[in-house]
Amino acid sequence: MSFFDSEVVRAEMSAIGELQDEVYKSIFNFSSMDRVDKIHHVGVLEKLLEKQKIFYMRVSLSDDPEAIEMKEHILESAKMMGLPSNVNMSIIFNSMSDMLETMKKYIDISDSDL
Repeated sequence: MSFFDSEVVRAEMSAIGELQDEVYKSIFNFSSMDRVDKIHHVGVLEKLLEKQKIFYMRVSLSDDPEAIEMKEHILESAKMMGLPSNVNMSIIFNSMSDMLETMKKYIDISDSDL
């Protein structure tokens, strides 16, 4: 069975897509959101990041050719965004998590636009 034939993998990819859609629909309105909506938006980002982290780990551990190709595509996309070609994705995911924690603190402290 192919990596992408797994029901678990397909369900996770679907969930990631839905979360991405939710983020994209509201990302440009973030600065005008109230505190509750900002916290919700950051929560959605956290869920998305966690699912992406798990998916990347699954892809990395698989020896399926399609999974290997997906991992290469992810790394190539990261490179196109300016990250070095030898980037450690775990460090990137952790940095993103730290950034989301910082965003939540700013929302709680300042209750103002970020």
